[in-house]
Amino acid sequence: MTRRKNGTALVQTRPARLAMAALVLAATGALTATFVSGGGKGTADAATSLDQFVSIENVPPNVRNPRPAAGASTGRFTVDCGTNGNGKFSPDNPVAQPGIRNGAEHVHDFVGNLAITANSSDADLDASGTTCRNGDRSSYFWPVVRIDKTVRSGKQVQQALAQTQPMVVCPSVDKRLRAVPTGARATVDRLLAELDRQQAAANQRMTVSRGRIDAAFNREVIDSLRARRAAMIKQISTTITKAGGNQPGLVSLVDCDVSYDDMHARMSGSAHRASVKAAQAANPRIQCPAVRDRLPGVPDRALAEVNRNLDDLDRQVSEANERLVTSRGQGGPAFVDNAILGPLRAKRVAALDRIATAIGRQSSRPQGLEALAGCTLDQAPSTPAAPSSAPTTTAAAALPDPQGPNLELPGNTGGIVRPAQVLIEYRGNPVSNVVPMPKFLRALTGDAKPTSRGPANARATWTCSGFTDRLSDKYPICPAGSQVQRVHDFPGCWDGRNIDSDNHRNHVAFADRATGACPQGFRAIPQLRITVAYDIARDVQVKGQYALDSFPEENHNPFSDHNDFVNVNSAQTMHRIATCINKGKNCS
Repeated sequence: MTRRKNGTALVQTRPARLAMAALVLAATGALTATFVSGGGKGTADAATSLDQFVSIENVPPNVRNPRPAAGASTGRFTVDCGTNGNGKFSPDNPVAQPGIRNGAEHVHDFVGNLAITANSSDADLDASGTTCRNGDRSSYFWPVVRIDKTVRSGKQVQQALAQTQPMVVCPSVDKRLRAVPTGARATVDRLLAELDRQQAAANQRMTVSRGRIDAAFNREVIDSLRARRAAMIKQISTTITKAGGNQPGLVSLVDCDVSYDDMHARMSGSAHRASVKAAQAANPRIQCPAVRDRLPGVPDRALAEVNRNLDDLDRQVSEANERLVTSRGQGGPAFVDNAILGPLRAKRVAALDRIATAIGRQSSRPQGLEALAGCTLDQAPSTPAAPSSAPTTTAAAALPDPQGPNLELPGNTGGIVRPAQVLIEYRGNPVSNVVPMPKFLRALTGDAKPTSRGPANARATWTCSGFTDRLSDKYPICPAGSQVQRVHDFPGCWDGRNIDSDNHRNHVAFADRATGACPQGFRAIPQLRITVAYDIARDVQVKGQYALDSFPEENHNPFSDHNDFVNVNSAQTMHRIATCINKGKNCS
């Protein structure tokens, strides 16, 4: 049986058939969860089902590149950002889940921007250091691959699901607002409360899904909630702007997600919990109290000064997080307190005082802001809390931070495989020139949740060196001497206006697979391709002992592979990239 993917016929593989079966079952009201069975078919020591692995030599060639037309842009621009030698790992996803700490529920490799976290603003990104040799401050990140030789039980996963209440998780809008003018404060507070009510109502709807996954129902709940949040958030932005304030960029906070993170807690056995308690987080971050949601309405003449200092507070935290990465291993046990947290507190005290003074010149000086100056190192091990049966507006239990030298999370265990090479390249369009992509453009490719969201946006990414004419949605078993590779192609078309959209996808699009043309209303931009290569022992491949970190409901599904990107190239560099591509050159 075959299916068509972007205009090309491919063999329908087992993960795709299971996902499609799940959607069919959803329509009939039957149980829709389908998981990879663990324990390894035919072997006692496979960590992942061998059904999820395929010899790359058995995958038919399926990569079709359109023939370049007369006006094609055929050049290529490569960027060397390293292989994450600094060890910047995080379970944040600043593109798909901005403002949500540990939102990915699995660990990502990050290269490029050194400061980025889920809370980073564009100004923070622009001020950051980078691992890229040409000074590119963009952030490129993807889920890590691990080798795990323990046996994973499919029954354990299904038992965990049976006890799990899925929750709707949304970015916090009040913690991302710029200064709210006094005249808009009451209306904005009312709209924020309505956002909370919308999320609570969506969570109430999710109670019918306890113990099962229904991708069609999940999409219905999230799509409906997204439409209502988009209208409410636009109204918040308009209210602030009409009152004399400035509030860009809220569209990134519209989209919500269905979280099954209770499954992590359910699958976290006592032995693992003990090891987590004994370990220290190996990739800490700075955590500071939020300030924006603690401010009163700000008088008109104080707005600009308050916003400058709010931006300064954000940059201070980003600089401290970058210092954690670049100074790892320096000093003694008090190094972080003395060299990072102490100076950070002093800077925050000064900025908070400037905010209070600016407001106090025009109205009552806000009290107690100094209590928000102290920050901590988010490294204390934590055990997932017992899940609650009552729906709330947030996830049922906070996830632990990655623990120990392997940065493990419950369900995502084993040693991380470091990439042997990471190739970042910007490519042209087969029918037209490209225009520079805008600074701070967000983009993603693939879907981290094809089981719980459906497979529409998932993409086959797996191959082996020497076999780039074929991509698989299973983990490849490569011939001796060949590297395991992941090839992530990003959308190469842009709507010409927006740097993000309410689902993080609609502002960009993939070119037509057969012709290479962009959809009507879109223009070609340099198409990003990231190829991540690994040296993985062949016996590990054959035994099915390597796998992606994943969301719990995906259970290391290879079809859940994905990659994310924030463009922080300068306008000059992006112009140089586009010019190189349009002239048909190879540049770096």
